[in-house]
Amino acid sequence: MKFQPSPEIQTILDTLPTNPGVYLMKDERAEIIYVGKAINLRNRVRSYFHAPYGQDAKVWRLVERIRNIEFIVTETELEALVLECNLIKKYKPHFNIRLKDDKRYPYIKVTWQEPFPQVYVTRRMDNDGARYFGPFTAVWAVHETLDTLRKIFPYLTCDREITGRDKRACLYYDIGLCLAPCIGVTARDEYRAMIDRLCQFLQGKTEEVTAAMRVKLDEAVAKLEFERAARYRDQLQALARVAEHQKVVSMATVDQDVIAFARDDGNACVQVFFVRGGKLLGREFFVLEGTEDENTDQVLSSFVKQFYDEAAYVPPEILLPENIEEAQIIESWLRNQRGQTTLLKVPRQDQGRELVEMAEENARATLTSLKAQWLADENRQMGAVAELQDALGLENPPLRMECYDISNTQGTNSVGAMVVFERGAAKKSDYRKFKIKTVEGADDFASLQEILRRRFKRLIEVKDDAATRGRGDAVTEKAISKKAKADESWSRMPDLVIIDGGKGQLHAAEQVLRELTIEGVNLISLAKQHDEIFMPHRPESLRLAKSSEALKLLQRIRDEAHRFGITYHRSLRAKRGLVSQLDAIPGIGPRRRRALLTRFGSLEKIRDASLAELLTVAGMTRGAAQKLKDNL
Repeated sequence: MKFQPSPEIQTILDTLPTNPGVYLMKDERAEIIYVGKAINLRNRVRSYFHAPYGQDAKVWRLVERIRNIEFIVTETELEALVLECNLIKKYKPHFNIRLKDDKRYPYIKVTWQEPFPQVYVTRRMDNDGARYFGPFTAVWAVHETLDTLRKIFPYLTCDREITGRDKRACLYYDIGLCLAPCIGVTARDEYRAMIDRLCQFLQGKTEEVTAAMRVKLDEAVAKLEFERAARYRDQLQALARVAEHQKVVSMATVDQDVIAFARDDGNACVQVFFVRGGKLLGREFFVLEGTEDENTDQVLSSFVKQFYDEAAYVPPEILLPENIEEAQIIESWLRNQRGQTTLLKVPRQDQGRELVEMAEENARATLTSLKAQWLADENRQMGAVAELQDALGLENPPLRMECYDISNTQGTNSVGAMVVFERGAAKKSDYRKFKIKTVEGADDFASLQEILRRRFKRLIEVKDDAATRGRGDAVTEKAISKKAKADESWSRMPDLVIIDGGKGQLHAAEQVLRELTIEGVNLISLAKQHDEIFMPHRPESLRLAKSSEALKLLQRIRDEAHRFGITYHRSLRAKRGLVSQLDAIPGIGPRRRRALLTRFGSLEKIRDASLAELLTVAGMTRGAAQKLKDNL
């Protein structure tokens, strides 16, 4: 059965080029709902409309929602693949297969570009000369790994400038968790050699690291440096304990990633085994959304592209359970990513097939466990939502709740916080913070009214823009609010607004909603002292039992709003305190202050800087630099 597109869509289909490129499908709100790539844009995009009802249900639902199609022509299919990856990562379209977690995954970062490299956890990879290892799905696993590594490779964790001339080392040196290059105990070359061994260990080169350490141990013994030899001995023993847990899974010494997945109800759990030098170093699982009605080829292709787009390391071989249609173009893309050839293989027998089957078994077990956990969490959360609906006498369950709080210190650095819970769980992507702009001093009522006005005016603005676009008026992109276009979450009307406070705060919030003619929003306030709930047109407060799940949910939301607000308030206060200290120094005005903070980043580093280093700051004179040193 052929789907009859609208005249506007038909015009686009008739004028599509035959070049390779990327196409973006949009709905009635101009929101991108699908991104795809094609060798021939005309043929690929038109195929959606020729027989959508003969295809799977997902394509049918997609086609029904398409109101506009944009495209970007590229020179090659490889360029289209790279662009497709970037656009999916940026927009996370509803109909694309996508990694479930919105956040970036944690990595171990080694700042190799610095004279004395440090090792820490990061969630972003920059092209800064550092070495990265990961990703990990759980940050606790990263910290656990680092705790083990530090006992073997006692790396630096302080912010000192390492000169080797400090008078004394910190406590970490005394307990054997730092080599103290700050006081000259360890030379730069020796420290970097240790960090290089740490990197080799993270790459799975345990034997090489162990052999190098044995050589160092023998050298120390030969020179009668027994304290140094004892340190190497302890590190070798710790290495041996770690190596015991590394299972040999392949006689081949090549590095491999083994990928397999299991899926159910639109979610897929992908298991990745990291095999380095024939040893299974670790495994991680990742959850994909939007996999319903997708075949194995599409699931695997989507995961490989999204995962290796940000991977710290791409091995020479990637083992898959099945062949994928895009294998050659993905291999070309991976070659560009890695600089060397990477092969996508489907092992048919022997150890490779056993590894894939083991990954599949782990994926099934993990998905079963995750589904049970998700179901238990959702049942508990929705139970609290239903209980809250009954307690407040609401017609519908409060599926989306927004809570507002004000934070300040004696009227200074006033900020507002908005936190959002959906279906009883925090939705941190929709949290918002407000710097109070129109209120002087500690007026919590007026501050609350300001942030409510700003929030609900944005809601009205977004809906008006959507209505304008829906009417098809000749409105330019610049005429539409940039903020409203960029943030569709403002358009979500809350089912329940919760104010942190008592009757006064409740009345202040009521006034704003009446002023903006906002209807259909339930409003309550929650007083801290006795956890009393105040509601409009109800003279008596409502108190829920302390054991009530509904009360616990309200307390959790209120406490989260307070935490979010106070964190923002403290950051502003610390920043203002730093600025005030610098402003009080003669000769340091706003321009020099900004230049100093840009160059050094903190007051402590400015204080530690030499006169010569201060003079490298733009606009700094010798007199001003000397006054700065004298005052700090």
